[in-house]
Amino acid sequence: MPQKKNKSSSVKFNPATQHAVEQFLYRQANLLDAKRWQDYIDLFAEDGVYWVPADPSHKTWKGMPAIFAEDKNLMTVRMKRVLHPDAWSQRPAWGTNHVVSNVSIQKISSKGDLQVRSRFHMMELRRDDVRHFAGSYTHRLKKTKSGYRIKLQRVDMTNAQAAYDYVLQVWV
Repeated sequence: MPQKKNKSSSVKFNPATQHAVEQFLYRQANLLDAKRWQDYIDLFAEDGVYWVPADPSHKTWKGMPAIFAEDKNLMTVRMKRVLHPDAWSQRPAWGTNHVVSNVSIQKISSKGDLQVRSRFHMMELRRDDVRHFAGSYTHRLKKTKSGYRIKLQRVDMTNAQAAYDYVLQVWV
């Protein structure tokens, strides 16, 4: 199928790449909602980073406050803490529902690595409380033989500065 220029950027539009990226992001959301956290962590490259800056103007997590700034090792520590049978923060059971949309490929490298922006809305139910988180994702995806892997997932939450009764336990 011929490639067309995406009007919002200088990236050539390839429907197959667009579809593959959308399916990757939808799978990521489904893994989070199903609490399949090891499978979620496995989507990250060995040097991948999950980052939620405290302020959208931040350009790096190094030396800056962040809501999350985790490599795969720290993500695994978080997962084990949350899954521990004595994790009081996980009682009673709770759940999330992620909606990902407006997926836009921003850059494509000569190796096929991508920079992708998308929008999200996450609803979290804990006890009888519902919380909503919304904002944008920026993914830097590395193309590998086994599919894409996340080099960076930046989460810019619209409501990052809001006051909450309790902290986020897992990834947005």
